[in-house]
Amino acid sequence: MIRLCGFPISNYYNKVKLVLLEKGIEFEEQTVAPGQTETVLQFSPAGKIPFLLTDHGSLSESQVILEYLEEAFPQNPLYPAEPFERAKCRELIQHFELNVELIARRLYGEAFFGGSVSDETKAEVREKIGLGIDAFNRLAKFSPYIAGDRFTAADCALWPSFGLLSSATQRIYGEDFLQKVTGATDYMSLMESRPHIQKVAADRAAAMSAFFAKK
Repeated sequence: MIRLCGFPISNYYNKVKLVLLEKGIEFEEQTVAPGQTETVLQFSPAGKIPFLLTDHGSLSESQVILEYLEEAFPQNPLYPAEPFERAKCRELIQHFELNVELIARRLYGEAFFGGSVSDETKAEVREKIGLGIDAFNRLAKFSPYIAGDRFTAADCALWPSFGLLSSATQRIYGEDFLQKVTGATDYMSLMESRPHIQKVAADRAAAMSAFFAKK
């Protein structure tokens, strides 16, 4: 039995969870917070979540987990069969995660957790996110899915991050930067019609309510 460890507030956790659901892989969820305890580090060497427990051992890093699941469970494939198109799907994921989400993450402390971000950081992040979105727009198809006419791993990976980008930029800048992603409005409506997206979104909302109720 596969066990997904982490918590459903994390966009990277939800990325993996959505792949598991879409591929029809049986799994269990285990709530684990990131940290530097020996309990976590024995499975995730940097102490990050999510990580996956399998019959063969543990795996960390969400993109590695996606690649493993696609190879180990070939049913309901989420990557194109043709090598170049498969690589283009990975390219979409990497561009958005590295050039948009990772940069926007610098805002999350203030946007979601009561911290503070300097005006200089906000200005720098605004500029870099804009450049990252411009680059992503040159790659994304949204016809109607991110990589083309079929639902792929790119949708599983990026849909959770789109929501965070939208919320964080609205709270910090009073502007929804997701609107700068060409085709995002219709795309998000399309995603909300999918049963597994609805489940992940509901679980995320419940987890967020529980998390902030403890604050």
